[in-house]
Amino acid sequence: MKNKRSFFERITGAVRLDEDEEEGESRSAKVSGNGESNIFEESEEDAQLTVDVYQTSSEIVVKTMVAGVRPEDIDVQITRDSVTIYGERSEERTSTDDDYIHRELYWGSFSRTISLPEEISVDEAEAVEKHGVLILHLPKLDKNRQTKLKVKGN
Repeated sequence: MKNKRSFFERITGAVRLDEDEEEGESRSAKVSGNGESNIFEESEEDAQLTVDVYQTSSEIVVKTMVAGVRPEDIDVQITRDSVTIYGERSEERTSTDDDYIHRELYWGSFSRTISLPEEISVDEAEAVEKHGVLILHLPKLDKNRQTKLKVKGN
C-alpha cells in the first residue's frame, strides 16, 4: 500500500526518502478489521486544509485559506460537534508541464474535518468567504437557556 503524501509534499512536490514502514502498516491506512475504510478517512487525492479555530463566549470560529476557489465550489457540512470542509482548486492550464521551471501551488481537491470542543447550533451557523479566507461562525448551544411555556387549555 502506498503511503499518503503529506500536504507539504503535495504543494512542494517533495519526495519522502524514508521508506522504512512495512507494507500494510502505513500511517495513513485506516482500515477496520472487516476491510472497510473508515468514514473519516480522507481520500488519497485530498490535501488537508490548514485551519485556525478559536472560540469566544458565544461562538466557535473556523478560518481557512481557500484562495482560488469559488464559494459555490466549497462544501461545508456541519453537525453539532464537528465541521467538514471540502473543495477543489482547479488550475487553468496555460502551459505544459515541460514549460514550468518551478511549481509550488497546490491544485486539486482538499478537505478537513474538525472536531469541535462544544456543541453548536447547526441552524444558526454561517459561512462567509472574503478575500480568499473562509470564515465559519458556529454559535454555541446555550445549555443554560431557560424559557417559560404557556399552558394552553382545550
